[in-house]
Amino acid sequence: MDPPLLELAGLSCSTDSGQLFSDLDLSINDGDIIVLQGRSGTGKTTLLKCISHLIQHEGTVRFRGSTARDIGMPFYRTKVLYVPQRPSLLPGSPSTFLKTVLSLGSQNQRLKEDHNPGDLVNEKMVRYRSIGITNEWSIEPELWERDWSNLSGGEAQRMLLAIALALNTAEVLLLDEPTSALDEETSLAVEKFLVEEVGSPRTSVKAILWITHSAEQGRRIGTRFARLSGGKCLEGSRSPSLSV
Repeated sequence: MDPPLLELAGLSCSTDSGQLFSDLDLSINDGDIIVLQGRSGTGKTTLLKCISHLIQHEGTVRFRGSTARDIGMPFYRTKVLYVPQRPSLLPGSPSTFLKTVLSLGSQNQRLKEDHNPGDLVNEKMVRYRSIGITNEWSIEPELWERDWSNLSGGEAQRMLLAIALALNTAEVLLLDEPTSALDEETSLAVEKFLVEEVGSPRTSVKAILWITHSAEQGRRIGTRFARLSGGKCLEGSRSPSLSV
């Protein structure tokens, strides 16, 4: 029997204020869009950062049966990708950010391995895909040269998401309220695109762990639901009811 795509076992995290959560267990399988619920301050964003190994924690995270240490942290982060809610603190423009990402040895190697040997895998190809995605989300191409600090929250959210998708290496996306700064019409367009990406032959994305504070959005996108409550447990469910 194949292991889960991503498995959390006994995950715990503490801050200066005390323990946020402890002994969390969750399995994420191919095709899952898990809506992560919980009141503000329960540690939802912190959990995504723990899964990404961006902050210290206890417990184990396995991708296809292997830990990040087993397969190497750089490789792990190309396959399990955290997309923050607010990218505005990044320096430079989306174009310069894309160049920086592609200059990382792990990302460049992963791109080459995930394409046919004859494919041209370079910045131009990924940039072309990124712009194509953002065109569908009503982003003008010239905004790629504008500093992050001069983009609206919604523009920055869509461009960071587009880069994550255009790289086409991540099998699990960890999304922290990816449409929180968008109007309803644009949010629906982004949602539809992301949902259709999961399991599609044109993309590497196999599953999403998605934080949202919108009950309506959760019902539209979720295949499973999980809740952080009291810092004690994370329980998976197929019920669409949300209380956030």
